Amino acid sequence: MNNSKIGLQKLLPVFLSFIVMGFVDIIGVATGYVKQDFQLTDFVAQFLPMMVLLWFFVLSVPVGVLQDKLGKRNMLNIGMVIQAVGLGLPFVHYSFGMMFASFILLGIGNTVIQVSANPLLQDVSPAEKLSSYMSTSQFVKAIISFSGPIIATAMAKYFGDWKLVFAVYGITSLLAAFWLSMTPIVESKPDRKPASFSSCFGLLKNRFVAFMALSIFLIVGAEVAINTNIANVLIAKYGITLGEAALGISAFFAGETISRFLGAIILNWIKPRVFLLLTTLIALAGVLGVFFSPINSIAFASIFVTGLGIGNMFPIIFSMALNKMPERANEISGLLIMAVSGGAVMPLVMGFVSTTFGPLVSMSVIGACMLYILWVSFYVRRS
Repeated sequence: MNNSKIGLQKLLPVFLSFIVMGFVDIIGVATGYVKQDFQLTDFVAQFLPMMVLLWFFVLSVPVGVLQDKLGKRNMLNIGMVIQAVGLGLPFVHYSFGMMFASFILLGIGNTVIQVSANPLLQDVSPAEKLSSYMSTSQFVKAIISFSGPIIATAMAKYFGDWKLVFAVYGITSLLAAFWLSMTPIVESKPDRKPASFSSCFGLLKNRFVAFMALSIFLIVGAEVAINTNIANVLIAKYGITLGEAALGISAFFAGETISRFLGAIILNWIKPRVFLLLTTLIALAGVLGVFFSPINSIAFASIFVTGLGIGNMFPIIFSMALNKMPERANEISGLLIMAVSGGAVMPLVMGFVSTTFGPLVSMSVIGACMLYILWVSFYVRRS
């Protein structure tokens, strides 16, 4: 059996874990159905997705420390099983309380998956291919995120129960865990003391790691902020309906999806630090386009360009951080996934700016995030 075939046998189950990782994005459409089924207020309904995002901040570092002892593959399997249990709870008893518990387990399981999957991918990838493979994995995840609402709608239309999408996702999670458990993977085990909370947070004293963590915080924050605020920007600037403005969200995710597909190819020939600079310039051009576009069609195109630029930032930053200190992969992964909590902070900042100064001005928050990433792209080229 040749080496390429052996490599593929190890890569495929790890790539499947990224598909499982994308299942968490079903919380958007699921929240809408739960709100409708139990006649919840907007305020109460928002506690459901918050229960998912909360665990990225709370558990990422502890999971990184624990997997240093238990191993990445074991922790990844644990995460996929926890997520499967959460997805199965609505079939035990469908109530708001059970859905609340379901979202908690979904958040805990997905946090473990995200902390473990990226460094495990590093163990089955050649170092020079890691950025490309990470972009591929994020592209796969984006496809699943895009497909979730479609699957839920189809289940509701043809089978009369939107929750069946949870069954599909839960069974797939268990199958992925089983396949990965049967796949022999030699994990990197650095010759050092086991990770601890102090050693993990101590890495933030390293300027490079701190800059990478802040980059992830701002990138994810910008993505979520665009998702939740761009429709208001378009409505305020062009006076279009909410239905028309919502197409801006689709344009952004379309740009991100295409970006990750192209990034997986381009990163085979271009160094990550060079590609980061190029993608940041593209994202900034898109943000400026939204500011100055005279008609909404140009604004939609600019939003697409913004997604095209932002799409590869997360995998590039993550891979550069892991390659910089591969012996501390578990701790770095924990810190960077904790930084995903930027998705809860930056939309609030953008919303505050929008309320205070106007929706169009709030795009300056996205511009500021991209300017920081531009500075980081020059910093990593020097270092």
